Amino acid sequence: IDRALALDPNAFEPLEVKAKLAIAEKGDFSVAEKAFAAVKSIPMSDEQKLKTASSRADVFFLERKYREGLQESESLPDDLLAGLPGAMGGKYYLIGFARKALHDEPGARAAFLKAKSAIEEQLKRSPDTVEAHIQLAKVLAYLNEKDSALAEAQRATELVPESKDAFGGPEIAGGVAEVHAILGDNDRAIEILDGLLSRPSAVTVQSLKVNPIWDPLRNDPRFQDLLNKYGGKA
Repeated sequence: IDRALALDPNAFEPLEVKAKLAIAEKGDFSVAEKAFAAVKSIPMSDEQKLKTASSRADVFFLERKYREGLQESESLPDDLLAGLPGAMGGKYYLIGFARKALHDEPGARAAFLKAKSAIEEQLKRSPDTVEAHIQLAKVLAYLNEKDSALAEAQRATELVPESKDAFGGPEIAGGVAEVHAILGDNDRAIEILDGLLSRPSAVTVQSLKVNPIWDPLRNDPRFQDLLNKYGGKA
């Protein structure tokens, strides 16, 4: 990554990868902040602009800057998002997450319902899109539709089992753990996370520390024990 950036300090993809690694491995947001500053001067396609804005919103949420993240998410234009698979559902999921964090329950529910509708439309066109199933599972969990949420999570697991996909499978398992955390099933969420931390996956102790999606688990002593077991304290 550093070699690629030495050749082109403003290369879009290496900047993104380096920023994500810094957060996942060290909980360090400074690399992402520098990357966002750098790309402001880079000519980008509409798709790259949308991706950058979405990533900017994601990092705001990780930093718990919910108002800034909400503003960034709401600025994403629906007409451009409509042509990108999953983008519309992603936008309204982020808005729902931000509004819930800001204790705006009616606003959060309205956004999650929009996300649900957008993702269901996507799945009508592409029923085996695993990312859409796991995203829908999280949306349904926030809408307190437990049985439907678990069914979508199960469908995602069936589409990309770890036994057949050593990279995508753990990523989906992480999403399933999020669903259980949202639903308040700490036992199952922690059990899945324990397994993911014990084998190669994108889940790291630092990512568990910084990501507010895991806040429902944060006061559970077993979650703290999990972080201690794999090398860190919350």
